Amino acid sequence: MPAVDIRASEDMVTIKNQWNSETAPTGEGLDSLVYRSRLLGSDRTLVNIYGGNTSTKAAGVDHLGKPCRVLWVKGSGSDIASITAGGFAGLKQDEIEPLFDRPGMSDEEMIAYLDMTTYERGRPRQSIETLLHAFVPATHVDHTHPDAIIAIACTPRGKEIMAEIYGERAVWVDYIRPGFTLSQQIGAAVRDNPQLECVVMGKHGLVTWGETSHECYENSLRIIGEAQAYLNALDPLDTEASIVEPVADREGLLSRVLPTLRGALAKYGPAVFQIDSSAEVLDFVNSGHAKELSQVGAACPDHLVHTKMLPMFVEWNPSSGEEALKAELLSKAEAFATAYSAYFEANKVEGQTMFAPTPRVILIPGIGMISVGADAQAADVANQLYHRAIVTMRNAARMGGFVSLSAAESFGVEYWPLELYKLSLKPAPKELAGKVALVTGAASGIGRAIARKLVSEGAHVAIVDRNMDGAKEVADDLVARFGHRRALAAHVDVTSEDLVEEAFRATVLEYGGVDIVVNNAGIASSAPIEETSLETWNLNQSILSTGYFLVARTAFRLFKQQAVGGNLVFICSKNSVAAGKNAVAYSAAKAAELHMARCLAEEGGAYGIRVNSVMPDGVLSGSGIWDGTWRAERAATYGLQPDQLEEHYRSRTTLKVNILPEDIAEATYFFTSSASSKTTGGVLTVDGGVPSAYVR
Repeated sequence: MPAVDIRASEDMVTIKNQWNSETAPTGEGLDSLVYRSRLLGSDRTLVNIYGGNTSTKAAGVDHLGKPCRVLWVKGSGSDIASITAGGFAGLKQDEIEPLFDRPGMSDEEMIAYLDMTTYERGRPRQSIETLLHAFVPATHVDHTHPDAIIAIACTPRGKEIMAEIYGERAVWVDYIRPGFTLSQQIGAAVRDNPQLECVVMGKHGLVTWGETSHECYENSLRIIGEAQAYLNALDPLDTEASIVEPVADREGLLSRVLPTLRGALAKYGPAVFQIDSSAEVLDFVNSGHAKELSQVGAACPDHLVHTKMLPMFVEWNPSSGEEALKAELLSKAEAFATAYSAYFEANKVEGQTMFAPTPRVILIPGIGMISVGADAQAADVANQLYHRAIVTMRNAARMGGFVSLSAAESFGVEYWPLELYKLSLKPAPKELAGKVALVTGAASGIGRAIARKLVSEGAHVAIVDRNMDGAKEVADDLVARFGHRRALAAHVDVTSEDLVEEAFRATVLEYGGVDIVVNNAGIASSAPIEETSLETWNLNQSILSTGYFLVARTAFRLFKQQAVGGNLVFICSKNSVAAGKNAVAYSAAKAAELHMARCLAEEGGAYGIRVNSVMPDGVLSGSGIWDGTWRAERAATYGLQPDQLEEHYRSRTTLKVNILPEDIAEATYFFTSSASSKTTGGVLTVDGGVPSAYVR
């Protein structure tokens, strides 16, 4: 079948029929449902990320060997763009169908009943809107949130416009929160009106169906296409033109103001940012209707769960300057928290706990949009959904105005017990959830192990190193293992003031700020004093002393701007306190590191900045330093062959152990965690016990 191309006047929407009969699964069971679902989910103008749900009613055999009908429906929390067969719940349709004749049912009763109809154990909990699929008497059902339909559903003339487009082929259902009653209303409408092809839910979404999976998919695209064609014929908004000029150096400005904003939000909980200065976003935030439309409310319940009822709109003009923007960000963040707290107090019921009173979406004229999440993935979801909201709001305004859920309706979705239950099923946040760390020298050895440990405990980490290829390899590996934007590769030479500041700038632009800084970049050299050149002395001092100073100074400036404390860890050495022959340049620089850390602990205390040191010894595994000349030089000092050095270090320890990069990572993690929240100026030796390095 040819593609359905529909071009919107604002942003060139194309709705493409992607069904391929040659690759589509045969039959009408679960495999075909997976195929249809992923096709729908691949187009975010049709289905929001994590939104919508799809189903099929297929033949099955129960645990007694008797034939039965199985309702396969999307599991709660899945994203149909990437869903697999394991993402669907299976329920016994014949046991659900009698519910249609009940006069009413609470959410709790509904969930308890559906749990008892489980067809196959070990699958995810069924979608909150399962009964909608069960009550519509068709083999295949799609519930989607297409931009074009949501725009109609969120305008005062929605019901009238729907009738203009579809006539008696559609029925309108006024907004009520998803659950038994809404499902019953939709099921009744479809059963009582054989001519129906779709149901439009006010302020919510669309329901379509078919007797085959292919037919259902095509029906969904056709119905959505008719709505989009209607929108294409409308005139643009009168206030479409930009009234604010974009900022020329957005990145430079953002790198200087984001820590101020992040500090204002992070005092309430984790805050990881995502910046969006795309043309679509700038066209909206710079337009004459942005403030009015953005403050009406969320475009639909699926958006609200991830974006909150309202974004934070910052009334600032680039001509006002940087300091005015900082002041406005602080003022607006405080006002948002006050307003959100009032919204909670006005609608709460006993036993409810308020979420962080911070925005998920921040709109700044001239700059764009900042989405905020407990982690980078959550920030990205908010970003994606607000892109859909922009399209929806503009199209609704073109049809006579944008309307949204009331405050009470919004609260009912945001604090809906079933949504809260979904949240309760998630694993508890890890120790460093929402934290941003910057680790120097992280492309190999100790730094790489530290970065891996911090990410595994929930942090987002900037992998900072002179070896950019190595840094990128580490960052890519961490993203592949731990998820979206969990690591960033950034180039640095710690002896360069400009490059150190640029590494921090890149991290701020990626995540919004920095909470943890690990000073780890290193070098080592070994020679008797008379053979130690001035060049060697200066190189050790430049990297190990001056480099640590430049990184620490930049960290302190950023920590103070964020005003929520900070955590600085120095990776020193046994040589910081223990004299060793033939290592004067290295040992002197390492001693300087340790004393610098103690001095900075005194400076940082009043600002909640903790500074602690880890002192390893003889970490040969995976080390770029030990793979160079340092191994041979140190072996020569002890009259050994290079391959004997590791055993030498092991045998001289009290515990008779070798020290690995992962051991240093564990000690570093301790200093970054709440377990050491009352420790600063501390020193933790990780050397297996070297008596000469015992801290006195």
